[in-house]
Amino acid sequence: MKNIADIRKDYASQTLDPDDCLAHPVAQFSRWLDDAIAADVPEPTAMLVSTVSPEGRPAARVVLLKGVEDNQLVFYTNYHSRKGQHLGHTPFIALTFFWPELERQVNIEGVVNRVADETSDAYFDSRPYKSRVGAWASEQSQPISGKEVVMARFARFAAQYLTHVPRPPHWGGFAVTPERMEFWQGRPSRLHDRVLYLPDGQGGWQKQRLAP
Repeated sequence: MKNIADIRKDYASQTLDPDDCLAHPVAQFSRWLDDAIAADVPEPTAMLVSTVSPEGRPAARVVLLKGVEDNQLVFYTNYHSRKGQHLGHTPFIALTFFWPELERQVNIEGVVNRVADETSDAYFDSRPYKSRVGAWASEQSQPISGKEVVMARFARFAAQYLTHVPRPPHWGGFAVTPERMEFWQGRPSRLHDRVLYLPDGQGGWQKQRLAP
């Protein structure tokens, strides 16, 4: 096995300065997300979603971002899943985006709330038919004896919902309201550019540079 301590990459493609960042962090995030999409990076909307269990233990998994609306970031999941249960108990969350091709990272901390039922309905109806059936078939995060259990449930719900598939009551969206956002741009010699946004207490945001 290669000595992983010897794996290094020097970053040098771009710089980041607080004066060049937009006033609102979500607007700055949208700019960077557009850059990632334009650069055709793999899975530009993939984000690491970190939650806290009722026992105070962190847990993380990769989820796809599905919307940036009203200065909130929106994703969808099974409310009975592990992350759904965590967020139902403790509504604090952290999101991490990493676009290595652009040498960029965004870290977001905030609170979540469920989106309106109409919003979840509209997004659910836009999903492919098999994905909608799958939302009924999978009791996400629950132990199963084998894959055939899920396949049998899928066949049952596909037969039940031949055309219109209603949204399961246990499935819907979470909207993340940021309370802290940090933008990271890789730089040579590990002297990375880091810009932190924090609320200014007057409805706006303040920006500051962090040491790398």
